[in-house]
Amino acid sequence: MSETEKLQKAVGLTITAGYQLNKEAFEFLSILAATEDPTEIIGKAVKKIESLKEKPLFIERSFLEELVKKPEPVKEALTQPLEEPLQTLSEPQITERKKPFHPYAKEVEANIDIIEDPSRKLSSSGTIEDYLEYFRDRFRRMEKLLRQRLDVRSAASVIDALKAPASTKLKIIGMVIEKRESKQKILLTIEDLHANATVLVPQNAPQKLLKKARLLLLDQVICLSVIKTRSRLLIAEDIILPDIARKPHHKAPIPVYAVFTSDMHVGSMKFQKESFNRFTLWLNGKYGSEKTREIAGHVKYVLIAGDIVDGVGIYPNQIKELAVKEVYEQYKLAAMFIEQIPDYIEVVIIPGNHDAPRKALPQPAISNEFLEPLQESRKVHSLGNPCFLSLHGVEALLYHGRSLDDVLSAVPGMNHEHPEKAMTLLLQSRHLAPVYGGKTPLSPENRDFLVIERVPDVFHSGHIHVLEYSNYRGVLVVSSGGWQEQTDYMRRLGFVPTVGKVPVVNLQTLEATVIPFS
Repeated sequence: MSETEKLQKAVGLTITAGYQLNKEAFEFLSILAATEDPTEIIGKAVKKIESLKEKPLFIERSFLEELVKKPEPVKEALTQPLEEPLQTLSEPQITERKKPFHPYAKEVEANIDIIEDPSRKLSSSGTIEDYLEYFRDRFRRMEKLLRQRLDVRSAASVIDALKAPASTKLKIIGMVIEKRESKQKILLTIEDLHANATVLVPQNAPQKLLKKARLLLLDQVICLSVIKTRSRLLIAEDIILPDIARKPHHKAPIPVYAVFTSDMHVGSMKFQKESFNRFTLWLNGKYGSEKTREIAGHVKYVLIAGDIVDGVGIYPNQIKELAVKEVYEQYKLAAMFIEQIPDYIEVVIIPGNHDAPRKALPQPAISNEFLEPLQESRKVHSLGNPCFLSLHGVEALLYHGRSLDDVLSAVPGMNHEHPEKAMTLLLQSRHLAPVYGGKTPLSPENRDFLVIERVPDVFHSGHIHVLEYSNYRGVLVVSSGGWQEQTDYMRRLGFVPTVGKVPVVNLQTLEATVIPFS
């Protein structure tokens, strides 16, 4: 067995035992591999750790130094002091593969621009007037998006429609405030800023129209083509969503990559630290095939869309599945994992419903009070949920995805196995959380930050823990999996998560590659 194969086996033993070598320890082990079997050293290290009351998560160089000092054969085999060869190495030259790792992205200057972050713009006091103004703002913004369509520009107000003569055909814009279905006919109540009306989708309507009506969500703002009856009832002929139009892609001028991931849930017993360890080793060029290591060398951005930690008191009996039962300690542990990502890679994190900020959307960024251990070790961009940013010119919308629960439960044909379909419906609705009063708490801000006014190149969401991606009208839709095994709550729902698989997007081509670590 070659030195490289032995070193690879030693790293594998470390991960299997539930630990990880930090950078200095790996360098030290690489040097020892020239004269000693690193698997034996790791075996001794694991055995010693198991005898300790407090077991470290990361094996440090000093710990290995103490081990090799004791056995005489190791001391005799090293003809020079250990410090001397270490001083000649600026980075580890021996990896799990024979080819040295020279990351392309390390020589590339970061180009990241925060286009929209709601964190410092939140000001709601929660009054009734705040709620009224929130929905007024939503309606105005959505109406503006709808009127950008050539077929909607001449839409009339609800009042004008109600005053129109019988048999008049016209279009109106309104918010769906009620939806009733019986005997295959659907009754909608819609309203604008001044009036409301009842719209009937009759049972003999074309199937295409009936399908559109069944997919409607409460509080969506839509346009309807209607016929006025002799009463105040309006008959629907078509339903028009704001939707997105096809647009030219923004593409990076150079081959830099972005990792889109989410839902670490550090602190949970179900957090797959071994898989995440392999992920960070891969980013450092110490894990994977030559092909995947080549991809790792081009990664310039890692974007984590929420649920960094598992939190405390998030769902019933959660305490039984927590390995770390204090939220500050959970963030400290998360920092130890994230800081293993190479410094030349830009890390962006946003909160999810398990994280420390308020649960109501939009969420402010996770504060430095919780991220201090991480900020001390490396720079991270902590932004709000949702946020919009540009990476080498490629525009990405990051959203944790809590409202997907409401979409999946309310829309026929939607399920947890294909969250990308629910994400596509949000793009068609031009709103990240159209349903008010469901599982997704919304803060009544004076501006609705959840309206999708700017069409992204990449729409990234987490929360559902299922990895799927698709392309809708030129937008790459990415639902990232997570790093948490199936919990009892997931099992009761019959829900199987995607664990330890990471979508990596080439920002020059917008092509996605999935790399497994579990």
